[in-house]
Amino acid sequence: MSAPEASSALGLRLPATEPTAQPAVPTIPWYTRHAVTLGSLAFGVAFLLTWQLLPPALGVPSYIIPTVSDLIAEAGRMAARERLIYHFASTFFIGSIGFIVGSLLGAAIGYVLGMSTLLEKILSPYLLGLQIAPKVAFAPLFIMWLGYNAWPKLIVTILVVFFPILVNVLQSMKTVDRDMINLARAYSMSRMQIFWKIEVPASMPALMAGLRIGATLAVIGVTVGELVGGNTGLGYLITFGEGQANTAMVFNAIILLTIIGIVLYGVVAFIEARVLHYIPRAIR
Repeated sequence: MSAPEASSALGLRLPATEPTAQPAVPTIPWYTRHAVTLGSLAFGVAFLLTWQLLPPALGVPSYIIPTVSDLIAEAGRMAARERLIYHFASTFFIGSIGFIVGSLLGAAIGYVLGMSTLLEKILSPYLLGLQIAPKVAFAPLFIMWLGYNAWPKLIVTILVVFFPILVNVLQSMKTVDRDMINLARAYSMSRMQIFWKIEVPASMPALMAGLRIGATLAVIGVTVGELVGGNTGLGYLITFGEGQANTAMVFNAIILLTIIGIVLYGVVAFIEARVLHYIPRAIR
């Protein structure tokens, strides 16, 4: 019997108790909430100012290290005379398609090999040999076979993206909790039910990590294909700018390649946040 009930039974009246006041929630200043963003912006501004002011102050000629204003002026000239938008779109399109196809192939083959130990043992030596071989070295071979078109660049991008995702997915399939699989078998679940309900969800973190790596490698793959042989793309502009000793053009092409990589990486991070929403994040 609780204290109020006991006092009522005895005819006693307890003094009324007031509700306990909740502690006030401290107000966090806006600059504390956005400290990371402000810090990043401040560092970026300081970096650009240093880039703009330091080379002229040290007497470094613009054809060695162009300033930020030189890059902006050259970007305007490239957009007007060098079809910069067209080259950017070509690299972005081929890199994105290569990333998507390479990711699908890597994930699919990784799951197939993870489901069949025998098939993995048969194909592992060949996959290992192909993984060790430098994929970018195949670009001249593909050009000799397919000519100076988009196919060599696309195939190199697919190969570069393919292996990190394959390895991540295959490794995650090997480390699935065996107790969960045995429990599923005890409930008479089929092989495909175990795959879709246990193995695929367990492999999602490793797959997303592989996609993050593949997003950055896709830019490398398409750039190598454009550097080796091609007349379109940002890699071609790098080669063209090198031939003309136009350092600003090379810098601009590198910056745009970096932007493409950031966009692909950001898309993967956005998808990962939606797919892996059930995984708790560390609070700092």
